[in-house]
Amino acid sequence: MAATVALEPFRESLVFLATAAIVVPLFRRLKISPVIGFLGAGILLGPAALGKFGDLSPILKALTFSEVDEMKLFAELGVVFLLFMIGLELSFERLNRMRKLVFGLGALQVTLCGFALGALALFLGESIASASVIGGALALSSTAIVIPVLLERKRMRVAAGRASFSILLFQDLMIAPLLFMVAMLSAGSYAGFNAGALYALVPAILGLVLIVGIGRLFLRPLFRQVAYARSPEFFMAACLLVVIGTSVLAAASGLPMTLGAFMAGLLLAETEYRRQIEVTIEPFKGLLLGLFFVSMGAGLDIGRVLQNPLLMLGLVLGLIVIKAILIYVAGRIAGVSSEVAHESALVLAPGGEFAFVMLGAAMAGGIVPATTGGDLMIVVTLSMLLIPSLASAAVRVVKPDPDADIYGLRDLAPPPDDGDAPVLIAGFGRVGKLVSELLMRHKIPFVAVDGDARLVANERKSGTPIYWGNASDPELLRRCGIARARGLVVTMDIPQAVERVVQAARNERKDLVIVARARDAQHAHHLYEIGASDAIPETIEASLQLSESLLVDIGVPMGLVIASIHEKRDEFRKILQDGNGNARPRRAIRSSTRAGS
Repeated sequence: MAATVALEPFRESLVFLATAAIVVPLFRRLKISPVIGFLGAGILLGPAALGKFGDLSPILKALTFSEVDEMKLFAELGVVFLLFMIGLELSFERLNRMRKLVFGLGALQVTLCGFALGALALFLGESIASASVIGGALALSSTAIVIPVLLERKRMRVAAGRASFSILLFQDLMIAPLLFMVAMLSAGSYAGFNAGALYALVPAILGLVLIVGIGRLFLRPLFRQVAYARSPEFFMAACLLVVIGTSVLAAASGLPMTLGAFMAGLLLAETEYRRQIEVTIEPFKGLLLGLFFVSMGAGLDIGRVLQNPLLMLGLVLGLIVIKAILIYVAGRIAGVSSEVAHESALVLAPGGEFAFVMLGAAMAGGIVPATTGGDLMIVVTLSMLLIPSLASAAVRVVKPDPDADIYGLRDLAPPPDDGDAPVLIAGFGRVGKLVSELLMRHKIPFVAVDGDARLVANERKSGTPIYWGNASDPELLRRCGIARARGLVVTMDIPQAVERVVQAARNERKDLVIVARARDAQHAHHLYEIGASDAIPETIEASLQLSESLLVDIGVPMGLVIASIHEKRDEFRKILQDGNGNARPRRAIRSSTRAGS
């Protein structure tokens, strides 16, 4: 007799997965941010909307969310994974170059917004403690929504996007002190910070030191050993261990989980495993962020909004206007251009997800009245719904300033698309290394990928721009810059591996120059069929080189020898491309490149 399985624990997970399967493709086709879809789905299916009628209909009960609190733990992991990925895109060196922007503009924004909004709350009758928490909570913006929106609109590569990110980064660094402030106020210690208050900071400081120390000593060796195993499952397990482990360690120390994950990302940003880690973590980040947005929408109390819609709308607009003005002022004081300040102000004016954490803790501690805190959470949620629209409006209204570079803004992201495009090298054995030496001689930048962890580690020590990973993975090729690459050379000695890389690269870009190493003439013909621009058979090329040496040694003039070798090479290429008439000839590369290959 088959065991009975309880379906209720799986119901909300299945509803979320079904929502993701519908929302993402539909909204991408409509060219609307999926964030809006997840938020809207959460509101529609939440306990304050259709979920309220779940008891009346089994179908509605099966298709709606009834317990938002059960989703929150996994939903918060979406922000954790997002901060980890952000850390991977940075490094301690870049942060050091950005310190004036992060700790200048970022600190100015938090200070101005926090004091102004806190003073307004005090004027409206809140206590000093309550006003302090409200000011700090509302000064924060939404990292979880703003960053994906900026990336989706390719605004991280321009000055305004990077300035916005710098402010968000400082806000994330301020979460720990703000939460500590809430804890102190909840304990009734807001008369002043004493030795006990300072002592309470010790675990947080030790936790941060421990994360950095362990990361410096053990993260690279850990991933090196996992890479030696050549197991995608173990590599995924190591990635999840690092993200969740550092987050839990940070939380145990009294720090935000996101700060621990961010520090782990920073520590791995300069390693050879960075690109493959990004590829591995990206699906988890996308799915968990979607769950975060759904849970945020499901937590919105529609009934409370409908009771007094004009007041709620006025509070939302008031929050956005006040913060936008203050962020613009902060930007101008910090020395950014008017265009950059305008766009950053519009994107960052709404509230952020950490306001829920601060206000929730403050209400639990009796600092902020439950009614006030509940209303402010609704205001923050509604304002966050407007972020994609405000970002679109900012791009349309504000004149772009792509050339502005303040305080090292260009260090925040890869070079723009119109910069020096690299050549990608798939496989860095003897052939790949020789290709790289010739590229360096002609001052052509390159990025290499290889699956041999020992080789990658040794080359990395000498400063070679090489990453460990599977070059046939389309996502890894994207992360390595295939969208703007000048060409791809595939030098691996395993025919099937070469074919997988050629097919993946050709699917990504139809116009990309792809030069591939072939085992023999038959293999070369197949590579031409699946998309190679040029295929170099080892047997034929060895014969041509032998012939060239022989002709020169027996006295044939060098010019005639080179001309005849090139003519013979072109004959072979035409035969291999044409085959039986099934393969269309592709563009041949220049003779100098052929000689270098």
